[in-house]
Amino acid sequence: MSGFKIAVLPGDGIGPEVVKQGVKVLETIGKLFHHGFEIQFGLIGGAALDEKGVPLPDETWELCQKADAILLGAVGGPKWDDLPSHMRPEKALLKLREGLKLFANIRPVKFYPNLAFSSPLKENLLKGVDLVIVRELTGGLYFGKPKGRFEENGKVYAVDTMYYTYEEIERIAKVAFELARNRKKKVTSVDKANVLETSRLWREVVQKVASRYPDITLEHMYVDNCAMQLVKNPAQFDVILTENTFGDILSDEAAVITGSIGMLPSASLGEGLKGLYEPIHGSAPDIAGMNIANPLGTILSVALLLRYSLRLEKEANAIEDAVEKVIADGFMTKDLYLNNPSAKKLVSTEEMGDIVVEYVKREYHREE
Repeated sequence: MSGFKIAVLPGDGIGPEVVKQGVKVLETIGKLFHHGFEIQFGLIGGAALDEKGVPLPDETWELCQKADAILLGAVGGPKWDDLPSHMRPEKALLKLREGLKLFANIRPVKFYPNLAFSSPLKENLLKGVDLVIVRELTGGLYFGKPKGRFEENGKVYAVDTMYYTYEEIERIAKVAFELARNRKKKVTSVDKANVLETSRLWREVVQKVASRYPDITLEHMYVDNCAMQLVKNPAQFDVILTENTFGDILSDEAAVITGSIGMLPSASLGEGLKGLYEPIHGSAPDIAGMNIANPLGTILSVALLLRYSLRLEKEANAIEDAVEKVIADGFMTKDLYLNNPSAKKLVSTEEMGDIVVEYVKREYHREE
């Protein structure tokens, strides 16, 4: 029986509701496959600000350092919008990424046929969509210095600095090419090399990394064209590689075209096995406490946690297969259900977690 330490950070808004369902599925996997998961909860974001006065308390940081993997819900909300930037809930997430050196964000995007009606795209454009966005996570505009708002001679201005080193680009490119080797063997590197000096360096380094992977096809694409191609022909993509800001925007766009942003998981990884796993949706404070949020992005994030940090591929597949069958059988939360002819039953956040658990058990016993 293997033992793993999992830090769970529910966060704000709908975070606690969806994380509860993810933990429920994780505990089910533990029982079925005989793994010991030591789950410890910590405060982060607005919840931590309210109780501890800081977005990332020392005890949460220590918990994450000792953990094999971290499961996060969501942070932020209008309640804390007027705080100075260094005190905002989102600062905790940036500190975790930087402190744990989690430089690679992996965001898989998959089309489920029963969600075609929920997508803004026509169904014929969605067939075959199965891509991964690899986003550099600890460089670029979000971390570059100087950064801030200034006043000089009566003039108010703000500065954000786009900054990348050769090494930062090289290591994230390696992640993308290694992923592509086990997929359709294609990498699309996204930049703005016709305008930005950092993008010119990005393209140069990615090209050099590509020379070490002769089995992988590399194409370069400007970010504005990529945004257009994601809605025009998303099935053309396999692995999309891009820097921090571009990846943030493109992954949200990709999430919507597949039916709901509530469906997409993510993994933030570094050089070792430790990772931070979270759904890409926000805290959605407008529906917090209503038991209607979609927990599938969180549950699928648990699958990524099992795959990348714990190296439990069979267990990860069990969750992903269960989610696919749940959607195929028409069980949907409100974001997927409305006006969807494929929907058979509207379920709550809690019910969706219970249904996924039952499907995981069913598939496990069927394979025994």
